[in-house]
Amino acid sequence: MIENLPPCPECSSAYTYEMGAFLVCPECGHEWSPTAADPAGDTEDGVIKDAVGNALADGDTVTVIKTLKVKGHPTGIKAGTKVRNIRLVDGVAGHDIDCKIDGFGAMQLKSSVVKKA
Repeated sequence: MIENLPPCPECSSAYTYEMGAFLVCPECGHEWSPTAADPAGDTEDGVIKDAVGNALADGDTVTVIKTLKVKGHPTGIKAGTKVRNIRLVDGVAGHDIDCKIDGFGAMQLKSSVVKKA
């Protein structure tokens, strides 16, 4: 029995399955309701907002609000790190900020882990 389930809104995996009233992605572990109108939630009319609801724009300075692990780097990005001159992009898997962080180089961040400085 093959069902037509929507792909995961976080990682776009096609291997989603039902668990009770929710849909679950086995690859990233994301759970969501199939009746949710807009799974992204933080982009309304093209406005990208930070973790506390402030609208972000190109060139803003933001502060990382939680420690982030970085593959291949022993310490990661610590909470409180300032990131200057961000650029808003339509990135992969919810990463909507393109930036350059001292000591790490160019990378993309999610707007849910930063706040406007």
